[in-house]
Amino acid sequence: MKILDANGHPVDTGALREPQTSRIALLQHQMIESQLDGLTPARAARILKDADRGDLTAQAQLFDDMLDRDAHLRAEYDKRRGAPVALDWRIEPPHNASAAEKAAAAWAEEMLRDTVDDLEDVVLAMMDAPGYGYAAVELEWERYGSDWIPNFHPRPQTWLTTDANRRALRLADGTADGAALQPMGWLLHLPSKIKTGYLGRAGLFRACLWPFLYKSYAIGDFAEFLETYGLPIILGKYMAGAPEPEKASLMRAVAALGRDARAIMPDGMSIEIQKITGGGEGSHHLNMVDWADRAHSKATLGQTTSSEARGTGLGSGVADLHGQVRADILRSDARQLAGTLTRDLVYPLIALNRPGVDSYRRCPRFAFDVVESEDLEKYAEALPKLVGVGLTIPRTWAHEKLRIPLPAADEAVLCAPAADGAVTAPGGAAAAFAALKARPPAQDAVGRSLPRLAAEADAEVAGWLARIDAMLDAAGSLEEFREQLLACYPTLPAEKLATVLAHAFATIELRGRAEVADEAGAGD
Repeated sequence: MKILDANGHPVDTGALREPQTSRIALLQHQMIESQLDGLTPARAARILKDADRGDLTAQAQLFDDMLDRDAHLRAEYDKRRGAPVALDWRIEPPHNASAAEKAAAAWAEEMLRDTVDDLEDVVLAMMDAPGYGYAAVELEWERYGSDWIPNFHPRPQTWLTTDANRRALRLADGTADGAALQPMGWLLHLPSKIKTGYLGRAGLFRACLWPFLYKSYAIGDFAEFLETYGLPIILGKYMAGAPEPEKASLMRAVAALGRDARAIMPDGMSIEIQKITGGGEGSHHLNMVDWADRAHSKATLGQTTSSEARGTGLGSGVADLHGQVRADILRSDARQLAGTLTRDLVYPLIALNRPGVDSYRRCPRFAFDVVESEDLEKYAEALPKLVGVGLTIPRTWAHEKLRIPLPAADEAVLCAPAADGAVTAPGGAAAAFAALKARPPAQDAVGRSLPRLAAEADAEVAGWLARIDAMLDAAGSLEEFREQLLACYPTLPAEKLATVLAHAFATIELRGRAEVADEAGAGD
């Protein structure tokens, strides 16, 4: 049977056992190069133009250097890279799934959770894509019993180039158009929604380049400033008309005094040491560094609050807004990651191992859990009140809002502890009702009263149960049901039932005494 990838291309399963890049010697011996040596604005602009033309190597090397040299940029981007790793995930069957599709989804999730150990590392590697514009993880498939299991090999961005149209990624094998990527052999993440257009312009590190460059100049100038700031000025004075040799001798004396605190000079000349009393704290350099850091935070995380402690005077609203921006970015990253993982991992895993499930349109989907649970305390207070005024709230809706899964039919569930005195003892009302219903009626006066008492109790309890059933149907959780039950308890008409129970207990006790007396007489 021929296996097709997500794009409908046939797959050579024999080639999947070996990474495609292992057959390209040029990539195996590629040297790590730096683009920072002698980096100027003109050279940086030239690197970006080369990337626009399809040559991504120098741009990727420059982005590597930026992460290596700029601690703030690295810290901010690591926050974004690591955020999806903390999310829970699942494999969802398609809509109106058949039994086979549900079984395939459950099998794929089991394999990815129990057999694939480094899925979190794969997500981290794929999260290079927002910065660089693309990220590639090579797959090496191996047999594990009768199953095909993937091994993951993250590849550097410098191993990839674009085709002649500058829109599709290929392996940089030395040819003009590069080598096409092997079907089912790669996880290729392209978060194109960050920026449309050519691949070379998709990465957000392009926006970080110029703040990085200006920051580098500011730090270099600030380092030179610190070498001389606070040092006294040594001023040499020579006589009018002094010849050039004497001037040169005085200059050597000034330099030697600043370095060795000892010097000689011609007779008649003098040296003055002037103390610095002015400002010049280097604030302009540090302001440039601060601006660059804030620009990097905005580009990678959409806000600056999470990277600095800065008073705004606007209360907590700004922090809440910045938190919402980060949450929006996380949801966007997670949604795009899930799409790539579905296409390049879940579908190949199922197509190779589950015969008959070979349609990408009906493939189970990888999904991150990005829905935040609502405030439990807020809902615990609001839902009973809403139900109490007559609103009919679906139980499934409440479970989804609170991120509480619905229990299986045979699954144990948590129950609220009963209030003091509310637990019925084995010999209490429950036993009395059971005795009234289950005990065969005797023919004496005591026995003839039991059916009547049972009927009265049943009528009274039936009214209770009708109200309780209505509350149970409307409640979204056990806690809500308990609150409704307690709120309704004072209004339940218990007087008549109490009278019936008292008569029932008395009747049962008399009946028991009569039986004991009958047994004693028979023994005599």
